[in-house]
Amino acid sequence: MWTDKQRAEPSAERPDGVRRRATIHDVARLAGVSRQTVSRAVNDKGEIDPGTKERVLEAARLLDYRPSRFARGLVQKGAVTAGLVIPDLRNPFFPEVAAGVLEAAEQRGWQVVVWDSRIDEAREREALDVLSHQADAVVGYFKDPDDVLTRHIGGVPLVLLERGPQQTRFAAVGIDAATGVEQGMNHLFRAGHRRIGMLDGVHGPGPRREAFLEQARRLGLPADESWVVMCPEHSVAGGEAGMERLLAERPGITAVFGFNDLIAVGAMRTARRSGRSVPDDLAVLGFDGLSLGELVEPALTTLHIDKRQLGRLAVEQVARLRAGEEPLRGADAWVTPQLVVRDSA
Repeated sequence: MWTDKQRAEPSAERPDGVRRRATIHDVARLAGVSRQTVSRAVNDKGEIDPGTKERVLEAARLLDYRPSRFARGLVQKGAVTAGLVIPDLRNPFFPEVAAGVLEAAEQRGWQVVVWDSRIDEAREREALDVLSHQADAVVGYFKDPDDVLTRHIGGVPLVLLERGPQQTRFAAVGIDAATGVEQGMNHLFRAGHRRIGMLDGVHGPGPRREAFLEQARRLGLPADESWVVMCPEHSVAGGEAGMERLLAERPGITAVFGFNDLIAVGAMRTARRSGRSVPDDLAVLGFDGLSLGELVEPALTTLHIDKRQLGRLAVEQVARLRAGEEPLRGADAWVTPQLVVRDSA
């Protein structure tokens, strides 16, 4: 049914070699039929020769063609749907990011479909498989490298959250962890702390851990992995468990930097149970700027992130991609944390 030349024909690509989303015209050209014939074949409508239909469907498979929602009549012409993939809606950080996406999308008249991946890489890939058929673009948190994401997104515009623009070929919106952590560590150093530990929330190297170790080295402080403890989860309970380990391994610490505010609050709870006063015996610094930090006692010193701005920038990236423009790069695609000093440090 297929000649060697047809089988060897590459899937739809841009001139720079990056795969784009295949169109009905690409399928028609490869199968040697009209666009109307492709439409009838993929939608299983109208009279069509079985051999022709098989050839069209094989062409669609080779090109990973995904009929648009407009072609299937599922939405009104002009409507835009963005998919949003969030890792954990129970963590108050992510609903605020989602709120920024929803607000910015609503201003443009777009719809948003939200998917909670539950910190599960298989569910992240499933989200891409589903949303690449249902949405015009996808925004979200993904752990997989670019080559894996490419196989699942099918050419639909993709914007990665909290992945630095220099870390991916996709459009991205990142957090300038280095600048934020520098502010926080300098604050602790000026307060006289020289033995500072970290409660991390990411297995292996991550921007916040790297920034912590780098700034410790700059300040002449102990700076190796033995001062970092991995928490079992991004939660208050995770921070409690991590702090128990850190105090056992480094009983002389006078300050601790938490990967996020939830972990930092957990650290304070463990410190109090161990008989240490916060901040007199142990200063605690968080990262994220959740409203929770104002409600605990003592109030949490933190590196505040404008989470809604993170979401708004992601929508701006989608709009640029849909318009055929270059995505934001450099400082324009970063959100920089700001130090908020309260009572815990």
